[in-house]
Amino acid sequence: MEKRLAYAALLPVLLLTLRVLPLPSGSPNGSGGVGGEGKTLPPPASRYVVRFLEYRRAAEHREYLDGGLRGAALAASWRWVERRNPAAAFPTDFAVLEIRDAHREAVVAAVRALGRVRDVHADATYSRSVLSASDRPPPGRGKLFTAMSFEGEEEGGEMANSSSGTWGRRLLLQKSQVTSLFGAERLWGRGFTGKKVKMAIFDTGIRADHPHFRNIKERTNWTNEDTLNDNLGHGTFVAGVIAGQDAECPGFAPDTEIYAFRVFTDAQISYTSWFLDAFNYAIAIGMDVLNLSIGGPDYLDLPFVEKVWELTANNIIMVSAIGNDGPLYGTLNNPADQSDVIGVGGIDYNNHIASFSSRGMTTWELPHGYGRVKPDVVAYSRDIIGSKISTGCKTLSGTSVASPVVAGVVCLLFSVIPEDKRKSILNPAAMKQALFEGASKLSGPNMYEQGAGKLDLWQSYEILKNYQPRASIFPTMLDFTDCPYFWPFCRQPMYAGAMPVIFNATILNGMGVIGYVKDQPLWQPSEDIGNLLSVHFTYSDVIWPWTGYLALHLQVKDEGSQFSGIISGNVTLTIYTPTAHGESSPRTSTCVLYLKVKVVPTPVRSKRILWDQYHNIKYPSGYVPRDSLNVHNDILDWHGDHLHTNFHILFNMLRDAGYYIEILGSPLTCFDASNYGTLLMVDLEDEYFDEEIQKLRDDVIHKGLGIALFAEWYHVDTMVKMTFFDENTRSWWTPITGGANIPALNELLAPFGIALGDKILTGDFSINAILNSWNDGSRRRKDCSLW
Repeated sequence: MEKRLAYAALLPVLLLTLRVLPLPSGSPNGSGGVGGEGKTLPPPASRYVVRFLEYRRAAEHREYLDGGLRGAALAASWRWVERRNPAAAFPTDFAVLEIRDAHREAVVAAVRALGRVRDVHADATYSRSVLSASDRPPPGRGKLFTAMSFEGEEEGGEMANSSSGTWGRRLLLQKSQVTSLFGAERLWGRGFTGKKVKMAIFDTGIRADHPHFRNIKERTNWTNEDTLNDNLGHGTFVAGVIAGQDAECPGFAPDTEIYAFRVFTDAQISYTSWFLDAFNYAIAIGMDVLNLSIGGPDYLDLPFVEKVWELTANNIIMVSAIGNDGPLYGTLNNPADQSDVIGVGGIDYNNHIASFSSRGMTTWELPHGYGRVKPDVVAYSRDIIGSKISTGCKTLSGTSVASPVVAGVVCLLFSVIPEDKRKSILNPAAMKQALFEGASKLSGPNMYEQGAGKLDLWQSYEILKNYQPRASIFPTMLDFTDCPYFWPFCRQPMYAGAMPVIFNATILNGMGVIGYVKDQPLWQPSEDIGNLLSVHFTYSDVIWPWTGYLALHLQVKDEGSQFSGIISGNVTLTIYTPTAHGESSPRTSTCVLYLKVKVVPTPVRSKRILWDQYHNIKYPSGYVPRDSLNVHNDILDWHGDHLHTNFHILFNMLRDAGYYIEILGSPLTCFDASNYGTLLMVDLEDEYFDEEIQKLRDDVIHKGLGIALFAEWYHVDTMVKMTFFDENTRSWWTPITGGANIPALNELLAPFGIALGDKILTGDFSINAILNSWNDGSRRRKDCSLW
C-alpha cells in the first residue's frame, strides 16, 4: 500500500459531540479483551478512538498499548476492540478502546501520555433520519444524512418501473431525467461513460443482483450487522443517480465501477470508527471519487474532518451534500463546507434555489474572521429519479440527491481523460476548477446561495479535455457593484474611516497537493485614484490539501473621505508547488483577481452603526442553545449570529433605511466611538473584560455613543432542563449560557444603572410599533429578557 501523505494542520479546539443514541449491544465490527485479553467490560463503559502518529499494523498498536498500560491499576479498566472489516488487511492509524467510566480519566490520560499516540476522542455516534425538509432532526446530534423531502412523488413516494402511465406521470418522468437536462447524451455519444472510474458510495449499501447496475465491483460492510444489502433504499437510489443503466431512471456514468461502502445500519446508526476504517480502505484501494450524502454542523469533529483532509490529499475527489437547512443562512453542513470537498446545493427546475438548500457563508472563521463562499455549485434537487431498493424507479428531493448528480457528472468527466494520464492531471482542485469555470451563474441568487452557479456538464468538459495543471482563485473576480450576486458587499459602498471589509477567497492549486504563495500578493489599481484603496492580505502559509485561502482586507484611506466613484484593479499572486518526481523545477502559476468597489463620502456619524460580532459564541465550540425556545428540533445555536447569516434580513432592513453597518471583530477597546451613532449588540454570549466595560462607559457618557441591545432569554431553571446525557462521553452537558449571556451583559450595563431580568415571554411584540421579526427571517416568535 502506498504511504499516506503526511500533514500537520491541527486545530486547537474543544471537541464537543452531542450524540444521544445508545451504543449497540456487542462491538462495532468485532470484540476484544481487557488489556488485550479477557471479556467485555461490565457497564458502564464507553468507546474511544485513539489516533496514532503513524500507520502500523493493528497488532503492533495493540502490543504498544498493552505495554504502555500494563499497570495493575489500569489493566482491568480498558479493552481493545477488534475491528473485523476489510481495512484490517492494511496498516491503520487508530485503535478503538472500551474504557470503564469509573477509570476513564486515568486511562485516557495514560493513553495520551504515550509517545506514539496523537490524541484520544469519543467514538461518536452518527445518526441518519429520512425526514421531510420541514421536519428535521436536531442538528449536532451526530452527522445526519441531509433530510429528503418527498414532494411530488406518486404511489407512496415510489414509481413502478413501467413504460405505461398517466400524462401527469409521463411529464414528471420527462422533467426528472436529470441526465438529459444536463446533456449527458452528448458525452455518451463520444464514448465517455465512466469506464475505469472507481466510485465509492458511502451510504446504506446495495444489493449484488440489482438489475440497474452493470458494474458493482465490491460491496463492503463497516457496521455491526451481518449484511451487505441495502434495506433502506437510500444507498441504492444514490448509486442509481450516479451509475444506473435503467432506461427510465438512467445514471450519468453507467460504466463506472461501483464500490458500495455500507456505513449505516438498518437502524440508521454509524460510528466515527466505522467511517475512519472505511475512509482508510478507500485510500488503500485507490478510489477516484467518493460521494457522501451526509452532513452536520460539527466541523470541529477532528477525527472525521482530518480524515477527510487525508482522503482528498490522496487524490480522491469527494462530493457531499451542503445540507437541507435552508432557507436560513449560515447553515452549511460538514464535510461539504470544507474547501477540499465539492459541496453541492440544490435548485428546482425553474433554476430557483430550492427552499431547503442550505446557504452560506461558512462559519468556521467566525466570530473574528469572515466565511468562505459555499456551496461550490448547485444542481437539480427536486423530483430526481433514481433506483428503488430492488427494481424499478422512484423520485426523491433534497441536496442528498443533488450530491450524486454532481458525483455522477464528476465520474463522467473523469473518464474524459485518458486512463494513463488521469492521476497526473486530475485531482480535487482540478475538478473544482472545471466545475467552477464551466458553471452558469444564475441571475437571481447571491453567491452564498449558488456558489459558482448551476452545473454545466458540457462547458466543464470543454475545460477539462485540454486542462493543464494550474492554480486559480475563486471567485475569479470581485465586482462589488454586481447585485445580487455579490451580496452583501454590493449592498453597501465603502468609505473612509470604516472597519476593514474582509473577503475570504479560495485558492485552488491544481498543480499539487501542497503549495505556497511565492511572494506577497500585489494590488495594482487600474487608475491613480485606486491608490485611495488600501488592500492588505492574509493567506494560507501552506496550501493543503489542494486548497487554501486568500483574505482581502479592504479600507478606503482617510484622504478619500470625500471621494465618490468606482475603484478597480487587479490583485496578482503567484502559487508554486515543490518539485514533483521526475521534474527539474517547481511548478508555478500566476493568478489574477479582478476587484471593483464603489466608494462614497464618509457618512455622518448618526447614520453609522457598529455591529458587535466579537462577543458571539456558537456551536460547535460549546453547547450554546438556540435563541428561540420554541424550536424544539433545532436546539443548537450554529448559524453564526452574523449580519450576513441568520441576521441578513436585519442587515437589508437597516440598509434600506439608509444606515451603514460595520462589523467589529475585535474587543470593544478597539474602535473609536466618535465615528458611530450606535453600537448594536444582539444575542451575545461571551463575557467582557474590565477594560471593555470602562471603555464603553466612557464612550456613552463622554462621546455620546448610543447602545441598542437585544438579548434573548436567560433562565437557570430552563437551562437545567436543557441538560442531556451524552452517551459518547458518558457525561452530562449543560448549556454554557442561555440565548444570551445576561449576567455578562448586566456587568456591562451596571455603570448605567440598567439590568436585564430573567422573565421569559413568548410571542410577538413590538417596539415603537415595529414588529420584531429579525432573527432568522422565518419566525416571528421571540423569547426575550426584559429590562
